[in-house]
Amino acid sequence: MNFRLTLILLTLLVTSVSQAEQTAMADIKAPTDLANIHVVKLYSDKHASDFIVFVKKSVPLHKHAFHSETIYILEGTGIMRRGDETFEVKPGDFIKVPEGTPHAVKTTSEMPLKALSIQAPEFFGKDRIPVK
Repeated sequence: MNFRLTLILLTLLVTSVSQAEQTAMADIKAPTDLANIHVVKLYSDKHASDFIVFVKKSVPLHKHAFHSETIYILEGTGIMRRGDETFEVKPGDFIKVPEGTPHAVKTTSEMPLKALSIQAPEFFGKDRIPVK
């Protein structure tokens, strides 16, 4: 996806979230006893499921056979793998993961990585396939 299209999609995503919703997302904090991954469900319907995901250490390499995932980094930094590419992520980054694409992340900041994750269609947690 080219940079301009990514920027347009990101602008649509951010502007479609009300100020109250943005404040609510900012107010969601990682638990003080976070071992590794903590997920907070924000909303779900038949079209998509929205989550805030905190990652203290890493998310292992996996894929979704029937879901695409859109990730927007809110806090922290990390190294992400998507398919054959590896890149740094930081607040404000927008990452699109097409269905069937292996992906993983390792947190590099002292604070947990905090991301908005949107799975489409609705995600029930069962379409997560480990990849070796």
